[in-house]
Amino acid sequence: MSDRPIHYTPAWWIPGAHAQTLWGKLVRRQQLIPTRTERWETPDDDFLEIHRIDAPAGSPDTTPHVLLLHGLEGSIHSHYAQALLAEMQRRGWSADLLIWRSCGSEPNRARRFYHSGETGDLAFVLRRIALGRPNAPLAVAGVSLGGNILLKYLGEEREKANALLVAAAAVSVPFDLGRGSDYINRGFSRLYQKYFLDSLKQKAIEKQSRYPDLPAADRINAITTLRGFDDTITAPVHGFDDAIDYYTRSSSLQNLHAVTVDTLLLNAVDDPFLPPDVLVQVARIAEQNPHLIPDFPRGGGHAGFVGGWNPFHPVYYLERRVGDFLAEKFALAAQSQVNP
Repeated sequence: MSDRPIHYTPAWWIPGAHAQTLWGKLVRRQQLIPTRTERWETPDDDFLEIHRIDAPAGSPDTTPHVLLLHGLEGSIHSHYAQALLAEMQRRGWSADLLIWRSCGSEPNRARRFYHSGETGDLAFVLRRIALGRPNAPLAVAGVSLGGNILLKYLGEEREKANALLVAAAAVSVPFDLGRGSDYINRGFSRLYQKYFLDSLKQKAIEKQSRYPDLPAADRINAITTLRGFDDTITAPVHGFDDAIDYYTRSSSLQNLHAVTVDTLLLNAVDDPFLPPDVLVQVARIAEQNPHLIPDFPRGGGHAGFVGGWNPFHPVYYLERRVGDFLAEKFALAAQSQVNP
């Protein structure tokens, strides 16, 4: 297991997991990274929105490339997405942000949405990137739901993943979807649940107007928990029996043992979206799999990880840690090409 490249201590002036979680969305100010937006048609007659940044002009075709995956109801405006895009740009790499279906600038066409276990769109995008950049070392970084999808893909498609990827990083992952959905339905965390539900329900009602066989609007409006939404919408729309079946088949915890791409796992023990005993289980699996590199600081909330002693100069560990990890793996890959 590699040591952390920079020391991380949660900022004393952002006390507690909830403040860490909300800081990026409510307080952090960052300039939007200019991107090129492309629409890629999918094999099932739908589309995906991709936001792209290029490496500096004149960069060789061996310049590293990173695909970024956002979390539940995230977008190009998510603070962690912007932070990671900025970090990739700072390092002189090219990068793409994959926007999950229904999270882009307009609703997707198909009856289906996206969900925590859907790896098909990730596989499709990785293949297309690899075809377009055959000489570039490629890595993927996923946050929250995006991290769960990434880990599930790495475990399910390990031979293909090994052929395509140099490394991966998964941040604030809900490794066990069932325990996570119960944990977010308690205390202050219910506010996060309400935020996600309001957005998900609005999209489901809009889609029901185009696909009348979906549950009626009054039934959707009556949903009060994420588990209820998954029972009513996510599971039946995507071929699962119910929420339990969806959680069981889509949780990345069961795929970790099969991962063979070097992968950083960055989660805070105090993440308000996941009970800490799940990370104990993840750490035990990582002890048996040298390709998993866990970094589980006690504080940091969900996709927070704000440090630094000076409130006027915060240190953002998330993007630094991911960037340092991927840079190390890119360097090792380049060295192996020179000295096979």
